[in-house]
Amino acid sequence: LDIFGFESFKVNSFEQLCINYANERLQQQFNWDVFKSEQAEYEAEGIEWKFIEFVDNQACLDLIDKKSSMGLLHLLDEECKIQRGTDEKFAQKARQTHAEHKDFDAPKGDQLTFAVKHYAGCVAYLCSGFREKNKDTLHQDLAAVMQQSQAEVVLALFPSEAPERESKRAGKPKAKGSDTMTVGFGCLRG
Repeated sequence: LDIFGFESFKVNSFEQLCINYANERLQQQFNWDVFKSEQAEYEAEGIEWKFIEFVDNQACLDLIDKKSSMGLLHLLDEECKIQRGTDEKFAQKARQTHAEHKDFDAPKGDQLTFAVKHYAGCVAYLCSGFREKNKDTLHQDLAAVMQQSQAEVVLALFPSEAPERESKRAGKPKAKGSDTMTVGFGCLRG
């Protein structure tokens, strides 16, 4: 059931991966609210119930965002930090790292493509432009407005850069690649 606007086009790029990742997260939340938590509550209260089968998409989420297994977004961020990184190298690393993952597929015909088996269907992603799109940054004025929000969730998504400015004043070198937040990193935080 596609209740969250899952997308798959003839050519899918980084934008579709971000949209479909967000939809995977929403599906996981739906699964938790409707199935997992209710069934756990019934069990805890000793209420007789019949187990309802549902697709748990945690493995797909791990493929995309799990840091310890270098999920796709983490691999992409790493490739963006490398001065001579390329979309081709990212695709190759994704294919090598996740070759055995049940929700990952690597079509043999195109080395710049990989596929993710999402809850709503399998989508092939063409990696051309992934690095450049991932480096897209939030305009500083918009970030400043968000950092003045009264909402805790917004403040958590847009942390103040004060520590970075302080380290610049103190003459401390900044870690390579830490001057901007990537789109993929923003997806992980959201």
